Amino acid sequence: MGAVIFRNALVLTMDDTHTVLPGTDVLIVDERIAEIGVGLTAPEGAQEIDATGGILMPGMVDTHRHMWQTAMRGYGADWTLTQYFVWYYLESGKHFRPEDIHAGNVLAAWEALDAGVTTTVDWSHGLQTTQHADAAADALGAVPGRFVLAYGNIQQGPWEWSAAPEFRDFVSRRITGNDLLGFQMAFDVTGDPTFPEKAAFEVARDLGVPVTTHAGVWGATNDDGIRLMHEHGFMTPQTVYVHAATLAPDSYHRIAATGGSVSVSTESEQSAGQGYPPTWALREHGIPVSLSMDTSVWWSGDLFSAMRTTLGADRSRMHMQAHERNETVTHVHLRAEQVVDWATRGGSRALGLDDRIGSVQTGKKADVVLLKNDASPVMFPILNPYGHVAFQAQRGDVHTVVVNGRIVKQDGRLVGFDAAKVRGDVERTVEHLIAVMGPEAWEKGMNPDVPETKVTDNPYTYTDWDAGSAQ
Repeated sequence: MGAVIFRNALVLTMDDTHTVLPGTDVLIVDERIAEIGVGLTAPEGAQEIDATGGILMPGMVDTHRHMWQTAMRGYGADWTLTQYFVWYYLESGKHFRPEDIHAGNVLAAWEALDAGVTTTVDWSHGLQTTQHADAAADALGAVPGRFVLAYGNIQQGPWEWSAAPEFRDFVSRRITGNDLLGFQMAFDVTGDPTFPEKAAFEVARDLGVPVTTHAGVWGATNDDGIRLMHEHGFMTPQTVYVHAATLAPDSYHRIAATGGSVSVSTESEQSAGQGYPPTWALREHGIPVSLSMDTSVWWSGDLFSAMRTTLGADRSRMHMQAHERNETVTHVHLRAEQVVDWATRGGSRALGLDDRIGSVQTGKKADVVLLKNDASPVMFPILNPYGHVAFQAQRGDVHTVVVNGRIVKQDGRLVGFDAAKVRGDVERTVEHLIAVMGPEAWEKGMNPDVPETKVTDNPYTYTDWDAGSAQ
């Protein structure tokens, strides 16, 4: 903490008018952006960072990442969504101990900061007990980023775990208004007409916390769930719908009318099979968008990948539809500038934090990222700064990261990151899983067979409801 000044940066403010400021200084004092201008006078003792040739932008915001799964990075590279459900929901996810949740969260938190993601939603649906939840919260508190703990438990119905006194006790003990740790409840709505999830929504309403839910996931959560939420009055402007890739127009209308937003995880939707990334439909219905990475058990953990795959998926669909009509696309609709907005302001708006983060503006919290790599031939020339961020830059070009006024990455290296400790904890998690599963099952898990008895359209073990589709 103290004073930090970036000198001579190309600033992408991401304010309401998307102002671009070349050759500009940005002064940070304590937790906030104090001044933006040319040739600023820095306070005595301020740390100066030469940003010449670099892009200074807001810290990116990931609105949906299963951080507890990061200790198994790449394990499910060839999975389908069904295999993911079988491994985590039905079989092996229950083997994770509190210390395994902690190890995955710490690794994921540092991974996010390293890539310039200053705020991450921990979509933590592996919290089988409040001991697991305490481990998740401890991990987030041990890393100097901004996080939102989205509490969930895929091994139990949300109407059960949310009603347990120990859950209320956890919320009262751990969610205390800390500016760096927000809170959501994370659970899905299967479409069961008895709507058992109603009780969990009532708990969220009573606690005054938002709900984040996987909606529009092929064969798991679709229009019936949206309709039930809407008919019972549980769709709010704070609700974040993850994926939303297989919904009918009526569901998109309901989301738009109630002011909710959608977290798009394009790498996930393209590869796992939730449905085609729905950015075209979201634009058509005027639904706010944020970006997310889902889980490192499959994919990359950075929003550079999210931005470029999102642009690619949207444009690919547009071209293919035009070709079917024997037409040629002459102008693209989704622009690089828009996905950079989704990676920053889209996330801050979705989380209700837009008055604090998401843009480089005087008075806002100092969550900023400098992209600069003088040793890389990819970082010059910078002609179209939005295009450069979305298509050219990558994790290795993240020079400096500041969260809440604190430098957490500088000169391309994380500050305070104990790699040996983090690696050791993750290795113990892997060793535990191999031991409890057995080496053969562990190896087979990377490309598992799926027993026919377990391939249904409802991966949630806490309800027997069956829509009779997508078998």
